[in-house]
Amino acid sequence: MRLEVKKTYKLLIGGASVRSESGRVAAVADAAGHHLANAPLASRKDGRDAVRAARAALDGWRGRTAYNRGQILYRLAEVLEARTEELAGVVASSGAGTTAEARREVAACVDAVVYYAGWTDKLASVLGGVNQVAQPYFAFSVPEPVGVVALLAPDTPQLAGLVDPLCAALAGGNVVVALVSEAHPLAGLDLAEVLETSDVPAGVVNLLAGHRADVAPHLASHGDVDAVVDALGDADLERRCAENVTRFRRPGPALTLAAVERTLEIKTAWHPVGS
Repeated sequence: MRLEVKKTYKLLIGGASVRSESGRVAAVADAAGHHLANAPLASRKDGRDAVRAARAALDGWRGRTAYNRGQILYRLAEVLEARTEELAGVVASSGAGTTAEARREVAACVDAVVYYAGWTDKLASVLGGVNQVAQPYFAFSVPEPVGVVALLAPDTPQLAGLVDPLCAALAGGNVVVALVSEAHPLAGLDLAEVLETSDVPAGVVNLLAGHRADVAPHLASHGDVDAVVDALGDADLERRCAENVTRFRRPGPALTLAAVERTLEIKTAWHPVGS
């Protein structure tokens, strides 16, 4: 009788699957209490490394055409859908619902990726434009990504709660450092393999796992993080963001343009006309 080979879960930083620099892990059990896997526990250094990798990837990602970003997100949806059964099994193993419900959650994630892929090349037209001003100027407003977004995912839904705000941020040209669900980290960490086999460039999405109390405050206080999207709306994290003048947002309703706007800024440029 052969032994089952347990999966080794890792963090995703800069396009590479890495163990936490601390070497710490947390045992994850299924609904019946049986051991499923060990999830890595990210340290402060892992958080710093993830932010550094995201910052390095920012210019390349926001510099792509909006159409190309949409193509890349659509490819992500293809790979995600191809792994529906595997991901649904991981989601269901937590005891959060039946396998059928888990399949519906994965399907909702695929729909969300396609939805935001469709927005990428329409944002400038819908959110930007030429402003009417009573002076001899052309005033143009265009949406721009805020930059490096720290995303703190909820515990439920364990996969959709991560994928929706993640893709909303990516659609606008942002790069992301995401802390997956603390209670149910495996589905979020499995998303790393989906990202690695899609066309998403290295460093554009970085996935951390660990105790929220250990990692989240340092992401909120990090001077190179431009926005924090926190599913729980933690008042302490909001205070930390305020000290750095970092944008603080909650994810809000899924599948909405407002979800994309949360991590965008509108830049207005004035150009003189006439003599």
